[in-house]
Amino acid sequence: MAGGEGTRLRPLTSNQPKPMMPIANRPMMEHIVQLLQRHGFDEVVVTVAFLANHIRSYFGDGSEFGVHMSYATEETPLGTAGSVRNAMAELTDERFLVISGDVLTDIDLSRVVAYHEERGALATIGLTHVENPLEFGIVITRDDGTVERFLEKPGWGEVFSDTVNNGIFVLEPEIFDYIDAGRSVDFSGEVFPRLLEEGRPLYGCITEGFWEDVGTLDAYVRAHKDVLDGRVEVDIPGFRIDRGVWLGEGAEVDPDARVEGPALIGDHCRVEAGARLGPYTVLGKNVMVRAEADLERTVVHDGAYIGQNARLVGTVVGRNGDLRGGVRCEEGVVLGEECFIGEHAAIGANVKVYPFKTVEAGAVVNQSLVWESRGSRTIFGRDGVSGLANVDITPELATRVAMAYATTLKKGSTVTTSRDSSRAARMLKRAVMAGLNAAGINVDDLEVAPMPVTRFQVRSQRSQGGISVRLVAGDPQSVVLHFLDEGGASISDAAARKIERTFHREDFRRVFPGDIGDIGYPPRALEYYTAALTEAIDVHAVRGASFKVVVDYAYGSTAFVMPNVLSKLGADVLAMNPYASTLGVLAFDRDARAAAVADVVRASGAHIGVVLDPDGERVTFIDDEGDVVSDVEALLAFISMIGSTRYSGVRVAVPVVAPTQVNQVAESLGIEVIGTKLAPAALMAVAEEDGVALAATLDGGFVFPQFLPAFDAMAALVSMLELLARTGTRLSKLVASLPATHVAHETVPTPSEQKGAVMRGLLESADGELVLIDGVKVVHPDGWALVVPDPELSISHVWAEGVSDGEARRRALDYVGRIRRLMR
Repeated sequence: MAGGEGTRLRPLTSNQPKPMMPIANRPMMEHIVQLLQRHGFDEVVVTVAFLANHIRSYFGDGSEFGVHMSYATEETPLGTAGSVRNAMAELTDERFLVISGDVLTDIDLSRVVAYHEERGALATIGLTHVENPLEFGIVITRDDGTVERFLEKPGWGEVFSDTVNNGIFVLEPEIFDYIDAGRSVDFSGEVFPRLLEEGRPLYGCITEGFWEDVGTLDAYVRAHKDVLDGRVEVDIPGFRIDRGVWLGEGAEVDPDARVEGPALIGDHCRVEAGARLGPYTVLGKNVMVRAEADLERTVVHDGAYIGQNARLVGTVVGRNGDLRGGVRCEEGVVLGEECFIGEHAAIGANVKVYPFKTVEAGAVVNQSLVWESRGSRTIFGRDGVSGLANVDITPELATRVAMAYATTLKKGSTVTTSRDSSRAARMLKRAVMAGLNAAGINVDDLEVAPMPVTRFQVRSQRSQGGISVRLVAGDPQSVVLHFLDEGGASISDAAARKIERTFHREDFRRVFPGDIGDIGYPPRALEYYTAALTEAIDVHAVRGASFKVVVDYAYGSTAFVMPNVLSKLGADVLAMNPYASTLGVLAFDRDARAAAVADVVRASGAHIGVVLDPDGERVTFIDDEGDVVSDVEALLAFISMIGSTRYSGVRVAVPVVAPTQVNQVAESLGIEVIGTKLAPAALMAVAEEDGVALAATLDGGFVFPQFLPAFDAMAALVSMLELLARTGTRLSKLVASLPATHVAHETVPTPSEQKGAVMRGLLESADGELVLIDGVKVVHPDGWALVVPDPELSISHVWAEGVSDGEARRRALDYVGRIRRLMR
């Protein structure tokens, strides 16, 4: 399989297919062909697509490599299985093996074939244990080797194993009966699941040996280290001398040069006096290293020139690169083919320079050329792109992420932007708007606005998406960029990955000056939201109840909206902190604000009190006796009143961590409960399904889909008033009638490379009914335990339910102990 473009390896793959990328001075695919030849495979069919002639001209008919080689060309992308079917004419007479031409491996292929034959399999999948299974397809097998389950590129909450599909398959010709012609078909996504469904003999063979998907620039550099350290069995060209140094044919190394192994010097290289080649340096063919140059952990491709006194650390230099005297390249620099770097130029860490670019003498480059971006890292977390303001999330990064998002939209689209009242959000929103405009996207700017108003504006007007910049709840030093889809919901994981790919590839769209986006300020956005919110409830019933309400706006932008809404509802309102303030938002403490409102409720005799978080997405209720209502109690109260008033919806969505009592109360009222993943985006997606009247988290987030399928504290407040009015009950009385809940939460430090193994161990040792919606949930007769790896931090979350608080904590600590034992 040699049709990949290797986009994550750009700029090195801008002008050559990924299988032709050299590792230890030989193309990756040549190492694979040698592996095949060693295991007795003498007929090789190569599927090609991107820059196919590069592969054909190098390998020819394969005779030089001891095999017979033919080629099957994909005119359009056909997927892994479709690509193999495209080569069916060469593969129908006997069983065959499929292997990627762009990995680094020394797996015993003969053993995989023997395993397949011994079991009479139709298809056998090679399996490998990896530290981070997120980017691969997880395969779970039974004790006899048969495949039980597939999961393609999971989130941490879905990682039940660290055993992944390594792309090595042994197949019988009958497999073609399961691959449709003329369309894109994938083995893992379609063919293998179909075999599993039909009960055909499908096996997984756990392989021994080295396997690395060389899919990123970091992995590419790491692969050379693994080769030089002898971790993988490949043929390294050259003559091995002392200290693990390989010297190619015709290479000249001056006696006064220093070579510190392990290192590889290719054919016809020249290293002058005073030069130093540090550990893990690899020089391709015909490389010139001038006097006093210093290279360490650096990979230099064929034909490059490294000038006198150059300093390169952790750098990759593409073919025919020209680096003049005194050049400095820091860790993570990647230079594409035929780049010219002038004398004494300095290239900063993680900068990528695309092919055929020139950096002038003396220049200092801290951003990638041609497009701007910084190093490759996962930028999206559970809630968006977040980090310390002006440290992790800088104006430069905000601009580039916005350009990546804009590039995924059609030119001329409109994106709605908003922010909270903080200075950090104001600064970064301006950078976001610049990035959107630069990519040809128009901006409707709401300036300071609550998140629900932003979502409503995107959903109800002409926007194709939205970005809101806000402080992170509970961390005034950090900011988060929320990205919205055209429906006003948080973007899906797939959309986030698409933005990340664009960000890392640096394939940003830049438009001509006449196509630069415009900025507008939508009039009456708050009025439209207010009108829609009041139309969604029974205003007459609420006005008839004559509620007295204490509202703490927490210095947030909900103060721009709610006074008008509450006046239409005829409520007598005592407002606290009713204006937007940066200092107030920075000092927001939810528990402290709730306690203050409780005091006012008791003193004023109000019917209800509420604290609206500054963003307008979370709400805290205080009952008529001045007691703070917990988030779970508020959820149960909503469900009770929805059921007793025969609310139009018959379904409620809650995360899988919700207490058992939620199901019991709902089912007693004829309401169906839908369990969802913990991520807010997943809950909001379920909220859009038919018949869902309420979706809620356990931290004060409520969604009323009939109005807006997103978290909205203002909608939660008016819905609470409507339900109280329609039921004629007091909130304190309702809360007193609710069942008690007992859920404990713990965290366990869990290195990312061990998360997969931990989840697999918990799955295999489960002593109760399993629920695999998000993480591993084990149901016991008197409660449950749920373990979910954190998607961002090196920890695992443990929730446990019991018949009392003490029992819940005991069960949580029991699972903490299980996790720690699995990591030993």
